[in-house]
Amino acid sequence: MVDISDEDLLAELGAAPEAKKQSARTPREERIIAGFEDIVRFREEHGRAPRHGEGRDIFERLYAVRLDQLRAQEDCRSLLRDFDHHGLLAAPAAGETSEEMDDDALLAELGIEPAGGVDLTELTHVKPRAEVRAAEEVADRTPCADFETFKPLFARVKEDLDSAARETRRFGEDAAIRKGEFFILGGQIAYVADMGETIKAPNGEYDARLRVIYSNGTESNLLRRSLQRALYKDEAGRRITDPSAGPLFGGAAEDEDLESGTIYVLRSKSDHPDIAAHRELIHKLGVTGGAVESRIAQAALDSTYLLADVEVVATYKLFNINRAKLEHVLHRVLSPARLDLIIQDRFGNPVKPKEWYLVPLHVIDEVVARVKDGTITGYEYDPAEARLKVI
Repeated sequence: MVDISDEDLLAELGAAPEAKKQSARTPREERIIAGFEDIVRFREEHGRAPRHGEGRDIFERLYAVRLDQLRAQEDCRSLLRDFDHHGLLAAPAAGETSEEMDDDALLAELGIEPAGGVDLTELTHVKPRAEVRAAEEVADRTPCADFETFKPLFARVKEDLDSAARETRRFGEDAAIRKGEFFILGGQIAYVADMGETIKAPNGEYDARLRVIYSNGTESNLLRRSLQRALYKDEAGRRITDPSAGPLFGGAAEDEDLESGTIYVLRSKSDHPDIAAHRELIHKLGVTGGAVESRIAQAALDSTYLLADVEVVATYKLFNINRAKLEHVLHRVLSPARLDLIIQDRFGNPVKPKEWYLVPLHVIDEVVARVKDGTITGYEYDPAEARLKVI
């Protein structure tokens, strides 16, 4: 059998072997293109070019500096022209300011030790020092000697989150950190208990020393910018908003919103000795979207109503209200006066009714008034003085 080479076989078929294509780009050009593709992806995800500014995500700031340098170099603009589908390489809009920090300072923000000759247009891989730094900051936490002072604050914040009086937002929308604010870092609630005098860091940025208390009973004495870096790096890092009555009422209806609602106040007709002795002070609060009368029609058969008939002593009409959120707030405010009573249901089983409180009717009037004006989240009932007090 005659041996025929591949080339001869292709020639018999009338086909010429295809020569391997040689790469027309240098390694430097490939790196520039890869770096520009990061910027393009940012543009497609956010609908705009990356922008400068201390309050923005550090990677957005890096892309903005990189884009400035690409715009400034003719060879880069020529190389990237076919990839620039969004006009990113055009001159920046009038009034747009550039990042004042140099490459080394910006890399330092990422926790990266810059090497000589670093060019952001050729950045390919950096050592993730930010992760190491975050771990070191956690390791520097020490037990908080006066944690009992702060413990009620954490309990109240958790209640506010449960009742939607507070919300959590991704850190970065507002990167400022102030005394008295709460964050979520590393799965713990962090409270900025104190902030020292403003100092100027070696890179020219302003900073301050913080005392941060964590919900696990530890604390740390770290710089404000260190806390910012840690919150940026933590995918679950969040800012906890201030209390607001906004989620209770609004102009736009939500899934759970009702066209109207009624806060009702009930008084029990039970002959239980503990109830009879304090009948004028024992009240049940609730919220309904229907008729109160229908709600209490079978009260004598329901342990929720102390297995006795009730009388309606007050009602308050409200509009565009989220019933579940409002009930959470009402019960949180009056929780110090919750009735501690156990009764037996129809089958002889012990039951501890909820939503009954030892509170005067005039205080309930004030609670509702503060619900309406949006200030209720800043108050709590004090049984010792029988009045609402500022938290």
